[in-house]
Amino acid sequence: MNARTLPTYFISHGGGPWPYMKDTLGGAYDRLEASLQAMPRELGAPPKAVLMVSAHWEESAFTVMATEHPPMVYDYGGFPEHTYHVRYPAPGSPELAERVRALIGAAGIDVGVDRERGFDHGTFSPMAVIYPDANVPVLQLSLKTGLDPQAHLALGRALAPLRDEGVLIVGSGLSYHNLREFGARARGASQAFDAWLQQAVVAASPAQRTAHLIDWERAPSARAAHPREEHLLPLMVAAGAAEGEAATCTYHEDNFMGGVAASSFRFGAV
Repeated sequence: MNARTLPTYFISHGGGPWPYMKDTLGGAYDRLEASLQAMPRELGAPPKAVLMVSAHWEESAFTVMATEHPPMVYDYGGFPEHTYHVRYPAPGSPELAERVRALIGAAGIDVGVDRERGFDHGTFSPMAVIYPDANVPVLQLSLKTGLDPQAHLALGRALAPLRDEGVLIVGSGLSYHNLREFGARARGASQAFDAWLQQAVVAASPAQRTAHLIDWERAPSARAAHPREEHLLPLMVAAGAAEGEAATCTYHEDNFMGGVAASSFRFGAV
């Protein structure tokens, strides 16, 4: 790894448009916010662009956003009216989208392009904290329906050259995502699954980590933590893009939103 190789991240992105309603949340997001604010300091100079793999976009084939001026996708319900008018005005990058498409295709993976897609909250909510001035180009890359761990690890491997080209790869999901069992009811399952994540992602060797992630459904409370795994699969992409490198936990708390154990991870050095 050379001095200019960027790390990759898997971030727990929180709920809905939380950065736009912090005055009503009573400090519930303070630790998560601090971890996102730390990312630019860890990186030093801003990246050329951010490639975000959001849990909130799935297609039949991996699909890259090629929108020059991405609109907003308010993919949530029940939040204050003003959160349906917020803007994160970062530019897109059709040129980088073509590079992403070419890398994925060269790996023998089917890939599509979407020239109209906007930023969903899996992207604009964390980015509003990471780069609040919206002065870094951002584009999204979808998950693939079927949510196969090996396919998403392979996607990460295909994207790895971007790390030497100044592109920050971020998987945006949640380490625990069972909205029917949230708050205090999540405590047991989320702690059991998070303890496994810490061992599988951070303590294990990189080779062991890949095997653990492929077999994630065998983890304690795996399906209680992720009844559907779309919020976990961005982790596979971030890990695949830095497959041979050590991982670090960059955010952890045991009482998020009243009982959830939640974590974020960085792959590679800073």
